[in-house]
Parts: sequence; structure tokens; C-alpha cells
Amino acid sequence: MGAYLILVALLSVCSLSFSQECNREFLENIDFPGTDITFLYSPDVEHCQQLCTQHPSCLFFTFLGPDWTRDNRQFYCYLKSTPSGTPTVQTPLLHVTSGFSLKNCNPDPQPCLSKVYQNVDFLGADYRSLFTSDYEECQRVCTQDPQCQFFTFLNNLFSTEKIRYKCHLKYSWTVPRTLNVNRKAGVVSGFSHKIQLTPYFEPACQSELFPNMDIPGNDFENLLAASPEHCQTLCSAHPKCTYFSFLSDSFTCYLKNNLNEMGTAAKKGVTSGIMGHFCQLDDSWLKVAQDGVDFQGSDIRYELMDDPETCQKTCTADSICQYYTYVNANFSDPAYWRRCYLKRVITMPSPPKINKLNNVVSGFTLSNCS
Repeated sequence: MGAYLILVALLSVCSLSFSQECNREFLENIDFPGTDITFLYSPDVEHCQQLCTQHPSCLFFTFLGPDWTRDNRQFYCYLKSTPSGTPTVQTPLLHVTSGFSLKNCNPDPQPCLSKVYQNVDFLGADYRSLFTSDYEECQRVCTQDPQCQFFTFLNNLFSTEKIRYKCHLKYSWTVPRTLNVNRKAGVVSGFSHKIQLTPYFEPACQSELFPNMDIPGNDFENLLAASPEHCQTLCSAHPKCTYFSFLSDSFTCYLKNNLNEMGTAAKKGVTSGIMGHFCQLDDSWLKVAQDGVDFQGSDIRYELMDDPETCQKTCTADSICQYYTYVNANFSDPAYWRRCYLKRVITMPSPPKINKLNNVVSGFTLSNCS
């Protein structure tokens, strides 16, 4: 019995050490079935690997490429995890590629995505279109526009003649978003002091906020934010947002789009405001810890610490931590006392859907490529 326990312990150590190694290998025609966290669209296996790397709990993945024929799940990137950190099963399967997160390889937090994809359409997320002579110019326009994250260009052979040479600029969130925000006694939450929430602009500008004022209607997206200032930052990052309203009771940030008018109405508990245009908003709110607020989920890991200040400093010092929640000693369940939860979400460009389509070219901004 003693020898058996020693063997189990050794196997556990080996499994743990394997899961903590840097493994860049791709396994062609190998599936890691089951243990899915979620799936996202991805144009190739390298992009899929970067998505897994940025996801807080993904440890390995399986990518269904453009040659997948069993159904129409081409370009599916399945993010996966197990308690051991390794796949429980590996099976042969044509036209899939599997691999591992690069979390243990000191990954670039903003990877260069320089490849372009012929006959691949990045569907949706358009905010602007124009005509360009070729896809290279379309990519240059995307790269020069700080809000463009990816593009699709319709070339001179596209089936609809009137929209040939059209360049569609597209947006996805590069700003860390708190996916769940709740009021909870005994916890403190906040952000890393090193995260860059919007593109940097030289002139500084003061925020324009309207307390107890709503701007009804014209919503195009709502998400959660920690404060009115956080909501304004989200609005300023999105190319379609002209103004916003933030509901303090539910932490809901309503992004709105209307370039023609802005009607206001008095409403208690609502703060509204205008986006910042090509200027650097005051980010002092980032350094304010939110007492009694829980940023739930998106955990990378937790560590035991003596106070929320140490938790914040640990998050700031960690290159991949974006925000945190600390559990004080007055929390209702003593089992969670002193836990510092370090958190992150995916911020690399990620198209909402990808399809095959003849005579189009898609790709990403080169702003992260030196």
C-alpha cells in the first residue's frame, strides 16, 4: 500500500511538472475530446493558441481548420482544461490540430498577428468601410486607426461588382472588461495599475459626467463596469459609442450611438457622459479600490495575502493580471479569508465569426508588430 501511494504521488508530481512546462508543440490530426470551457472563432491554429493563452483557465485546445468536413464547424477553436493540467484523452481525428497554452512560455501580452487569410471572411463587428486599391492598403488603414482590430477586403473578382475593392474595418474589445460585477460584503476589488485601457494620446482631457442624469435610448451594447469612469473608458474605446449611461445599482454600462442628438432626463442613480475624443482621459479611478464589490470569475489563480493593498501590488506586478478581488477577514465564510484572486480576460483581436468566402482577404491590425 505504501509503495502504491508513493507511485501515485510521483505520477501526480510528474503530471504537475508537465503541465507547468512551456510546450509550443502542435499535434496534427489529434483531438483532445471533451473538457471544453468554451469555443471561439479563430482563423488558424496559432491564433487559437493565443486565445487559449489569454483565457484565464485554458490549458490546451483543439482547432477545427478550414478543411474540416464532418459539419460546418470550420474555424472553431475549443478551449479546454482539466484539474491535472493535461488532456485526459488524445484521439486521432483528421483536419484538427491540438496544442497547449503558452502561459508558461512568458507570452507577449499583445501578440503580433501579421498573417492574412485568402478566401476567409471575418464576419460582423464592422464600424466603418471605405474603398482601397488592395488588401495591403486596407490593412494599412486598419493599422493606422487605433480602434481597428481586424479587417476584411473584397478584391477585384468579388461576385458583387458594386462592392469590389471595399475595405471593412472591424472592432473587438481590447479593453479588459469585468464580466461579472456584484455587491458583496467583505471583499475588495480593483485593477492593475499598469493596464492601458485606451490607446494613448498626448493631450489630456477632463471627463464630462452628468450625475443623476439619464440619456434614454440609442443603446447598441450593454456591459458591466465598476464605476461611471470605467463606463466612460469603455465608451471611449468603442468606435461606435457617442455617449453612455451607467446604472450604479446594477453596475450596468449602456453604450449609445447617435451622432445627431443627445436628449437627457433626470434619473436618480444614473450617471451619463460623453466619450473622450482622441485624448487621454484621467485614469486616477483605476487606482481606487472598490470596497464591497466583487469582480466574479475570470480567475487566473488565488494566493493568500494579509491585505488588499498587497493583493493590488501583486496584480500590478504580474504581467498578465488585469484586475483582482481580495477577501477580507470579515467575509461570511472563513474558508475564503485572505484570498487574493488574480484575474484577466482575453484582449487580443477576435472575430465574432469566420467563414469561407471566395475573393476576400482578411487579417489583423499590425499595430502590435514592430
